[in-house]
Amino acid sequence: MMQLFQRNSFYDLAQRRFVRNRLAIIGAVITAVFVFIAIFAPILTPYGPSEFFFAEDGVTYNRYAPPSSDHWLGTDSLGRDVLTRVFYGARVTIVVAFSAVLISTIVGTIVGLVAGFFGGIIDSILMRIVDVVISFPVLFLLISISTILEPSLWIVVFAIGFVRWTNTARLVRGEVLRIKQLDFISAARGCGSPSPKIIIRHIIPNVLAPVMVQITIGTAQAVLMEASLSFLGVGIQQPTPSWGNMLIDAQRSLVLREMPWIWIPPGTVTLLLVLGIYFLGDGLRDAFDPKQ
Repeated sequence: MMQLFQRNSFYDLAQRRFVRNRLAIIGAVITAVFVFIAIFAPILTPYGPSEFFFAEDGVTYNRYAPPSSDHWLGTDSLGRDVLTRVFYGARVTIVVAFSAVLISTIVGTIVGLVAGFFGGIIDSILMRIVDVVISFPVLFLLISISTILEPSLWIVVFAIGFVRWTNTARLVRGEVLRIKQLDFISAARGCGSPSPKIIIRHIIPNVLAPVMVQITIGTAQAVLMEASLSFLGVGIQQPTPSWGNMLIDAQRSLVLREMPWIWIPPGTVTLLLVLGIYFLGDGLRDAFDPKQ
């Protein structure tokens, strides 16, 4: 009987549903491939991300060179290998996205737990702060933070994390309000368990599933936010490669028309990574949905 219960536990059933979801598996594979590229970028390419290449005369930079056997995706406006910068840009993009989501998840989870569990004036104050942050347009708030502070990798991480924690806070608060009305929470209170123990042992394990889904969706949105900021010139700055700042050259109509190797690679990998993470998030959401 115990083995039967374990085989049909909630997490075991969630794992089975996830494995049967083909789009979720595809999303997990795509995400894993980009993480692999980010980790092993120095091994996958013989060039450096800021290495310049000269034309045959040995004096001028080999600017806007089309794809060739030496440079599979051509070179950019400064004669740098596009494929190499795409690989190293994956490292920057993933670090920014994962770090920002980590910050927003920790802050949002703590705020949601405190607001939902204790309620009253604490809940009102915290939720009004959430409402104030949400009321600002996201892109405007991101640009303002990145402009006031000197743009850098960690400033971008902070800016994205600052605007993303509110969604997690509202999600966790709603789950806590639902869970704390259940019988096992009342039983724990009746046994004299202190509030911190109830939160750690009973509340947090039951909000992990929706938080995991929120993490994946937030990561995809963080990738797009980083690319948007870098494209606008207030995110990751040159010469550090980022998929967003690689698209800056695409603002010129000549590049858009006649040099697709400049903007198609970073745009394509951004699309693939975001789709992969969204597929993964949808699979996790369906797998952990109790109604399934």
